[in-house]
Amino acid sequence: MKLQRSRPSTLYQTETMDSLPRLDTPEAPVANRGSPEASAHTRSLSESSDLGPGQDSGPVSIFLPRPAYQRPDSYGQRSPTNCTHCGSIAPRFGSTTIYGTPLKHTPATSTEFLDKFSNCYSSRATSFIQVPPEKQPEVVAEPLCLVERVHGTDDIDHLPSWKRRINKCTPIFSIAAVAAYWVYFVYRIKYTLAAQEKYDRVYGMAWTFIAVELGVALPTLFHQFWQVFLIKGRSREKLRIVGDNTPTVDVFVTCCKEDVGIITDTVRAAAAVDWPSERFRVVVLDDGADPELKRAIDELSELYSNVYYTARHKIKGVPHHFKAGNLNHGLEFVKDLPGGPSAYIAALDADMIPEPEWLRAVLAHLVIEPQLALSCPPQLFYNLPRNDPLLQSLDSFVHISEPVKDAAGVAWCTGSGYAIRRLALDGIGGFPTGSLAEDVCCSSVLLGAGWKTAYVHEPLQYGTVPESFGGHIKQRTRWTIGTVQTALKLNFCIWGPLVTHMSLFQRLSGFVYTISALFTVFLTASLLTMPIVLVSGGTLIAYATNDQLRLLARLCSVALLTNRLNEWVMTLPAGYRLGQRDAGATLWMAPYHAITIVRSFLLPSFLGGKAAAFSSSGSQKNELNERDPVHRAGLWRRLRVIIFGSGVWIHIVYILFCIAAVTASTARGIIINRNSVLQTLLYMMTHACWPPLLWLIALNAYWAPIHYAIWPPNMPDREDLLQRDPQTGIAYPKESSKKLEWEKSNVLHEMQYFLLTAYTIVLFVGSFFY
Repeated sequence: MKLQRSRPSTLYQTETMDSLPRLDTPEAPVANRGSPEASAHTRSLSESSDLGPGQDSGPVSIFLPRPAYQRPDSYGQRSPTNCTHCGSIAPRFGSTTIYGTPLKHTPATSTEFLDKFSNCYSSRATSFIQVPPEKQPEVVAEPLCLVERVHGTDDIDHLPSWKRRINKCTPIFSIAAVAAYWVYFVYRIKYTLAAQEKYDRVYGMAWTFIAVELGVALPTLFHQFWQVFLIKGRSREKLRIVGDNTPTVDVFVTCCKEDVGIITDTVRAAAAVDWPSERFRVVVLDDGADPELKRAIDELSELYSNVYYTARHKIKGVPHHFKAGNLNHGLEFVKDLPGGPSAYIAALDADMIPEPEWLRAVLAHLVIEPQLALSCPPQLFYNLPRNDPLLQSLDSFVHISEPVKDAAGVAWCTGSGYAIRRLALDGIGGFPTGSLAEDVCCSSVLLGAGWKTAYVHEPLQYGTVPESFGGHIKQRTRWTIGTVQTALKLNFCIWGPLVTHMSLFQRLSGFVYTISALFTVFLTASLLTMPIVLVSGGTLIAYATNDQLRLLARLCSVALLTNRLNEWVMTLPAGYRLGQRDAGATLWMAPYHAITIVRSFLLPSFLGGKAAAFSSSGSQKNELNERDPVHRAGLWRRLRVIIFGSGVWIHIVYILFCIAAVTASTARGIIINRNSVLQTLLYMMTHACWPPLLWLIALNAYWAPIHYAIWPPNMPDREDLLQRDPQTGIAYPKESSKKLEWEKSNVLHEMQYFLLTAYTIVLFVGSFFY
């Protein structure tokens, strides 16, 4: 057997565990510390020659030649086929790696642990005690928090090997797509200048159309540019804490006027996670001070002694800092509980039901890496309607963007399910205020302070999406406001005391992702300009010779085809259909984001500007019940509320304007060139039919909210999506509820992209014959 102690260099002092004994009981006495066996094989941390007080020795790596499922009986029931923690088929490897991390101030001896651990394995495994004296390792005189390496990749169950291999080529395809577009863009400018020089005139509409093309392409280019950094590769292991020697955790459940039943489902599941009950507390932070919720939590606390309730007192006129203030109140509240604050903080949104292995998965990464401040899993949902017409799923973000950012060392806190080291959080003064996106702001400030963050790509929590159109819009625009607020607070991650220790990749990520939110204003302006350019009748594609036009057509076709191939490769982790929906949602949501940014940050109050306000997604009232097939409002009421109340009239006007502009442009080409079919086709190609037919893509995207208003999806009652234990009342989402279903009608959505791709290929081939 190979036993190896590693002492990685650290920039910051690792945490000191607060009392391994129960959070609500005095510390137990140390047993057998003076025994000869303990003296022979143990050494106190305080006696280390190179570790000062309060410093950790780092993890001890133990390599065991046994499958993952064959653990000591005290760590769980043995199973011949399934891992006791992750439920996956085992063994994954021929051996299991277990990281042992010393817990300080713990009431047991290492000899007890060694005897207990080594005796549970077959004779093929060498006992610690059997190691020759000259090679015996130094072992800390406290028990170890065991962290098992289940697999070398945390998302092995999500991404099959063939998808993983293809997706690794994303940087290559992204570079090709970005390069192809910029080559085309440069030649567009070059040939426009050549045309102006030849004909001695300024092509104003051509320059405007170039700006429109750039404005529409920029969000995609930003995303593709960032995908290039996947070339670094991502290696996040799938880990599990095993046994009862676990760190202490305070689990915060933040809520503010959500449905009481939703909150209690989250609290029950949180209180029942696979973690020693004396080693964690569940604290409900009620920012709505709901008496009904307090009564419900008081009843639950009789069943679960580690469940607590608190609601802070808000003074009118004094800033309370929304969710960040609520979380900071929780940090102060646990200080006065028996045992004091825990070593780690974990947080759940009011609607996020954690899986039983949640804490063992996310905290494992923090336990083995002293420089890691935060680990966070993706937000997944169990009430997504079929086809996800509004793209409420975050799959494109959690399965594509976040793994890339994690590879670059820039994992964001996604708002729920995360665990954070209390020492690191206290070091930055608690949760940062001044931003509605306190999660992103917190992780960014931690990175700026020199800590690391991790993204745990495992399905460990499931929540709910807003069930109304208005609720969805308010949620997404609130995220936009928070992103911009964080960018301003951190100076776009370029300079300032809050980003002092950020690396180049971290600064670049912070800049790209925040500046892309501001570019929704430019995107909206570009989309509005497009029909104006078409209806103007001006020259949109300027060129001096037919050879230049042929080359432009070929370059444009190559750029579009390369981008289509890159889209398929890049979106494999989330699914191609969701990737396409994400592009469309970016277009039809752009006016909402642009208006929000202008009103919240640019306009003065006397011109309609107003400060950003916070309201939790779950507290939004659904007056239409549009997804309830029995109680939904009638068609005319739905149209009135969604079109005028939620601003969909913008989309209707835009569609009508685009149709009129394309019709006028086509009619003008036919009239002007009525004596020549070839010239008519050439006019249409260089105006309304120039690839990729941006107006058609925009029309299809802008139709989404209108289609939703007329034909909203049907969703069953929330209870029908859950599997509830009749005895305990604990509910988890059904397996069928965790997966997004697609109807056959979704093929119509792909038809647009198929026809555009076919048209582009025909244009490319035709350029060699004309």
